[in-house]
Amino acid sequence: MLGDWRVGVVIPAKNEQDFIEDVISGLPDFVDCVVVVNDGSTDNTRNIVEQNCQKSEKITLLNKSGVGVGAAIDAGHQQMRELLSEPFVSAVMAGDGQMNPEDLASVVKPIINGQADYVKGNRFIDQNGPKNMPRIRIIASMILGFFTTLAAGRRVTDPQCGFTAISHHVIQEWSWEKSWRGYGYPNYWLIELSKKSFRVIEVPVKCVYGAEKSGIKMLPFFISVGFMMAVMHHKRCLAMLFSRSVTPHTLLSFMAYVIGWVALIPGVTTDLESALTDGFISTIFFVLVCWASAHVFDRLSVRMRTELRYNAQT
Repeated sequence: MLGDWRVGVVIPAKNEQDFIEDVISGLPDFVDCVVVVNDGSTDNTRNIVEQNCQKSEKITLLNKSGVGVGAAIDAGHQQMRELLSEPFVSAVMAGDGQMNPEDLASVVKPIINGQADYVKGNRFIDQNGPKNMPRIRIIASMILGFFTTLAAGRRVTDPQCGFTAISHHVIQEWSWEKSWRGYGYPNYWLIELSKKSFRVIEVPVKCVYGAEKSGIKMLPFFISVGFMMAVMHHKRCLAMLFSRSVTPHTLLSFMAYVIGWVALIPGVTTDLESALTDGFISTIFFVLVCWASAHVFDRLSVRMRTELRYNAQT
């Protein structure tokens, strides 16, 4: 426990026999419960976890059959509701040893201190930065960070870092049946957290890379996650637009976004757009200005809705 809060850790693991033992044994003493979700491993991962279960009552093993990392983590979070009494925080640490257990306290404390509902590790703001991260992953993180920022309506610089923690309040309200099942789960969560007006904080965590290998295939990943973010972005904005707590910024964001699209339709334009757009380059510039304005208003709307939610609770 930390203060009055119980602390749980979800460890998704698929074929992590070389790392899982060290991950479990390296957890801090303040951890009350560990749920290892074995996602269809074909190596010795399951046996190693079962041996650890016999050594400690804190450890629980869930066996899944290749459901995907997102679904495995969701199953672990939901299991925490059965194992821990409130208040509790549920953190995620990967089974491949890429997350330093020394950072766990800083990841869960903003929730315990009442500052956040969801805390996300950020390897780019750590004092050492992502110096051990492969260059291709740094570039991919920057690209995904840009598009996740647009989709979530909040600034995100390290979207794929899975070192996270959530409050029991989020676990109670989350729509688990709709949750993303695959590798793009951090992006999905950030978009949905904005939609539901939960408080999100990023904290620095160390970048750890060793002999582990990623199971991500880059091109299919970018296509599927990119499409998901585009769809979820529009769903979030429409849900915010038609909600009872709609803000002026949401309306302004919608108007700017629509004007940008209308400017691209040949023969369908307003007098203002005609005056401002003379030629292809001017049209594209006008559209980009509209969409940039829509994003700024969207971020203001996300911030205001979050503040209104928690001001109403205090």
